[in-house]
Amino acid sequence: MKPIRNTDSVPGEWYIDTACINCGASRHVAPGMIVERNDKSVFARQPDTPDEQLAAWRAVLVCPTASVRSETKQPRPNAAIFPQEITSGVWRCGFNARSSFGAHAYFLARPDGNLLIDSPRYAAELVKWFDDNGGIAHILLSHRDDVADADKYARRFGARVWIHREDLSAAPYATDLLDDGSAPSIAAGVRAVSVPGHTRGSVVYLLDDRVLFSGDSLAWSPRARDLVAFRDACWYSWTELTESLSKLTAYRFEWLLPGHGWLAHLPAEEMSARLLALVERMRKD
Repeated sequence: MKPIRNTDSVPGEWYIDTACINCGASRHVAPGMIVERNDKSVFARQPDTPDEQLAAWRAVLVCPTASVRSETKQPRPNAAIFPQEITSGVWRCGFNARSSFGAHAYFLARPDGNLLIDSPRYAAELVKWFDDNGGIAHILLSHRDDVADADKYARRFGARVWIHREDLSAAPYATDLLDDGSAPSIAAGVRAVSVPGHTRGSVVYLLDDRVLFSGDSLAWSPRARDLVAFRDACWYSWTELTESLSKLTAYRFEWLLPGHGWLAHLPAEEMSARLLALVERMRKD
């Protein structure tokens, strides 16, 4: 069936079709150019500069429903599209999976073995890039919702797969199980912290006391200009999530990279203060 153009997109070459599931992924890679209208992502303006053309192509490759389109075939930019480096040694993978409702996954380059945080859909382009950059030693799953094609990447690279035992049914092939207590050593500079709430087995991963991969437990809201948790997508317990985030205030980080929602980069002291304030708001909610 021919894709139907969402007429909320501005006129022009690029558009988003009506199959969009409003996961937000295209907005995260093309902020301002792609926006939300009527519970869908749409083009607010057409790409003009080379950087905007690159962002449009990122939106194409990140969209889990292949809803980002052009009226005619557009030349692919002669530049790396995905993975996209976010901060030193950390890349956003792109190729988001519909099975994880378009959640982001991340690749971490590490001297003692590279890591994949959650999973994108299995794509030959990503497999080659991972191969060229040293493969994958560990796949760290934040919770049951964002497993996607982790099994295929694990088989291809012989990677160990980590998940909390309470969410094991989503990844029965996992080689290593996490508990609520002190986590076993995964790799140098990597800490797993159990944060039950979004699901019973939700986990966040902290890299070098600098980057927090929060799964669906914590994100940034440009609208609120603050940290947020998703009460309408809290499948286990809002009370438990509140207490989990309260305990998370004991850790230092300056980058927040979620599965869903917007990333954030703030001084560690400000990040901690905002997290404390969020916990207080959640306790009153």
